[in-house]
Amino acid sequence: MAKNVLFEIGLEELPARFIDDAELQLAEKTKNWLEELRINYASIETFSSPRRLTVLIHDIAENQATIEEEAKGPAIKIAQDENGNWTKAAIGFTKGQGKTVDDIYTKEIKGVTYIFVNKVIEGKPTESLLPGFDEIITSIQFTKNMRWGEQTLRYARPIRWIVALYGNQVIPFEIAGVTTGNISYGHRFLGSELTIENPLDYKAQLRKSYVIVDHQEREKMIIDGIKLIEEKNGYQVPIDPELLDEVRNLVEYPTAFLGAYEEEFLALPEEVLITSMKEHQRYFPVKSGDGKLLPYFVAVRNGDAHAIETVRKGNEKVLRARLSDAQFFFEEDQKNSIEFYINKLSNVVFQEKLGTIRDKVNRVVRLSKEIAEKLATDSNTTVLVARAAELSKFDLMTNMVNEFTELQGVMGEKYARIFGEDEAVAVAIREHYMPTSANGEIPGTLVGSIVSVADKLDTIVGCIGVGLRPTGSQDPYGLRRQAIGVLRILTERKWDISVADLFGIAIELYRNLNLEHFNTETVVDDLRGFIQQRVAFVLKESGIEQDIIQAVTSGEIGVIATILKKASILSAKRNEESFKPVQEALGRVLNLAEKTEEIEVQPQYFETDSEKELFAVYEKVASNYRMLIEKGDLEGAFHELETLTDPIHEFFDHNMVMADDEKLKNNRLALLNRIALVLNSFADLNAIEWKQHF
Repeated sequence: MAKNVLFEIGLEELPARFIDDAELQLAEKTKNWLEELRINYASIETFSSPRRLTVLIHDIAENQATIEEEAKGPAIKIAQDENGNWTKAAIGFTKGQGKTVDDIYTKEIKGVTYIFVNKVIEGKPTESLLPGFDEIITSIQFTKNMRWGEQTLRYARPIRWIVALYGNQVIPFEIAGVTTGNISYGHRFLGSELTIENPLDYKAQLRKSYVIVDHQEREKMIIDGIKLIEEKNGYQVPIDPELLDEVRNLVEYPTAFLGAYEEEFLALPEEVLITSMKEHQRYFPVKSGDGKLLPYFVAVRNGDAHAIETVRKGNEKVLRARLSDAQFFFEEDQKNSIEFYINKLSNVVFQEKLGTIRDKVNRVVRLSKEIAEKLATDSNTTVLVARAAELSKFDLMTNMVNEFTELQGVMGEKYARIFGEDEAVAVAIREHYMPTSANGEIPGTLVGSIVSVADKLDTIVGCIGVGLRPTGSQDPYGLRRQAIGVLRILTERKWDISVADLFGIAIELYRNLNLEHFNTETVVDDLRGFIQQRVAFVLKESGIEQDIIQAVTSGEIGVIATILKKASILSAKRNEESFKPVQEALGRVLNLAEKTEEIEVQPQYFETDSEKELFAVYEKVASNYRMLIEKGDLEGAFHELETLTDPIHEFFDHNMVMADDEKLKNNRLALLNRIALVLNSFADLNAIEWKQHF
């Protein structure tokens, strides 16, 4: 009769951000483990809370599945001697499979006859295999691990108990000095010790002990509690999905409640209030029906509603203290000028080999001006760009940002307005940090975009120039993310600037600075490889195939929007059956062109009409191609290249390229080389695996 299996890992409180991934790992690893062991089951459920990770296996089979396997032995010429007797090789093979020579049969594989036997692998009792689950528990990976006591196991938090049940029987094993049993524990303060006698009773027993083990159920309880507060008071409580995920993993028995703070704090910038509530206290801000922030918050208690008024007052007291600090910092910061904070940047090191933050700001100002010049912005915009770059980091020296680091840029925008800076400058101070993640929002203004790119260019080129290129998963300065940010801004704002030229501006700036640790000899090559990898990442995220990526990134990285368009065109072409004759023609040209560096074509040496025709078509195509490329009509430009197909086929049908006559051979190779130069200016077409699709 099928039984149910329960494994619960009891832990000290796990960090909220670890829990969801750990539960997913537990589910996946359990499924794979059962499949590898050939143990059938009906379904798997997983549960989690701050103090436990649990898997419940329903209706597990009593035994492994028995399987029949065909075992292949040596060739018959080795398995039998000249008299037809079985050799030691055949006897040893069958013995090793638990069979005798009487069980041998033969089969032919690719013209060679081999001996085989069928063997039956009897399934073992499931009960005898379940103790092996200890390997699944110890294999769960966490972002950070720790050791405790004298244990050698590294885990997210110390393991305090393990429930392991097969039906009502304890599955015996031990991990880090903790022996399995049927004892679990409820809520740390409201619950008690529990004896689990039936895996199917687990969820209900924990609920009675104030633990909701299903994270989706905890989430629903939080949402329902918030909705009840909204309906009762006519408020709106915007639910941030990330905050909701975190809060439901901070509690085992959630109870939402409404708290309040003094209305005078509403004079603070809204971002300060929301950051204080969400980031520091894990509260949900409350708004009116028209979206105005109100002096209330919704918090979630880890427990029931008993003495909730006391809990509310405690939370209000904590928030009040934090907001009082914020109010003090806000008022104190305004007593000094922007120049005061800019000067303080000279006292803070950005990176020991790259100088202070003030040094960085000076570089960003110069880069911003040069980028603005490349974009041919008007004089007023250039002035705004320079001022925004100069002020981009001043708020790092304020009390507010020192206390609320998440508000860098945000407070710079607020203070810039207060100190009377131009609106475009104020907005750019906030926007220059964008995007803050690979898929984050990009700057919405031209000024903000320019300063953002300049800031990121300085960090990337500076760090790589002093040997801080990312390795493996290590990227302490976020260079990969910042490079993706640069590429996204270039793409979405459609700037007609070559990526290579853009990074070249920063390289030249650093060369002129003559920094002691900046390696001018290797920085160009190091950056080229780094940028190519980031462009490849962007293309891959857009669904472009690997060979197409290689084709469009093999040379110097040009305008990123152009690269994306070329990749899209080639990706579509590689899957069209009708493109086969085109790729054959272009491929033959490219392959032969590699055999020479000749580019001077001598029309007087043409012997056949087909080579004259190909040269004439080439000259027309090359002219039209250049014109279309300049206009940005990449599809039209590639179509021009396709019109070479028939003349190329005619050329190869009626001409021997590698002729005995050196003048004829070199002239024909020169013609093909001229065509190849145009083809390769679009992409490295030889890198594309066209034929695998036909």
